[in-house]
Amino acid sequence: MREQREGRFGADDTYDGRAGATLMRLLDLPRVEVYDSVTSTMDVAQALADAGAPAGTLVLAEHRTAGRGRGGRAWNSVAGAGIWLALLERPREAEALETLALRVGIRAARVLDRWAAGPVQLKWPNDLFVDGVKLAGVLVESRWRDGRPEWAAIGVGVNLLAPRGVPGAALRAGTSRVEVLAELIPALRSAASASGPLTKAELDAFERRDLARGRRCREPAAGTVAGLDAHGGLLITTAAGTAAYRSGSLVLEEGIA
Repeated sequence: MREQREGRFGADDTYDGRAGATLMRLLDLPRVEVYDSVTSTMDVAQALADAGAPAGTLVLAEHRTAGRGRGGRAWNSVAGAGIWLALLERPREAEALETLALRVGIRAARVLDRWAAGPVQLKWPNDLFVDGVKLAGVLVESRWRDGRPEWAAIGVGVNLLAPRGVPGAALRAGTSRVEVLAELIPALRSAASASGPLTKAELDAFERRDLARGRRCREPAAGTVAGLDAHGGLLITTAAGTAAYRSGSLVLEEGIA
């Protein structure tokens, strides 16, 4: 592998012993970039997008020094402790971007069930949980040109080992990251190719895994979580009725953020 500053694709770079060219064939992708250390896989994906990289370009890293989540949160990801990736796509439909993170979560949860210690649950808008603690997170960032999306970067982080010092879930011991990628990448690409609002099947799939439905919350409003609407809004019921919230974070009264 190489560090981000080298900025080139090397034939000797490997990910769990698989060269980039091998991963390209295995995952049926046009380009795979493998790094030992990056600030953020999203930073790399965005630079590649601006340089004209095709849809389906995948960035993998062992270590992130400034990985980020929603709201600009940053963290250091330990080498070998997880799957840290960013997938570049070039969606044509603006409407589908607002639900892309949710679509990714729904499909990723179905994939990760195979390697998780229990059923994977979903927490609006972008987290995956097992037994009440976080297993994985999703982040979608995009760039627009002339009122249309030019590209979208789908960032996913999955714990292979439980994080130190904070509550967190992990995949089962002995899980092969390459085996996970072989099922996860097609799921992410399927989410990116979907159009329109969330379908009834997608809403039902989210509901079956919804960590928060029926529970009291403090943010983005005080009330009871009542599910999602078709545009990805979080439904919260208060004394004034039920309203949809499309920004912010969901904080439950029990303190899960």
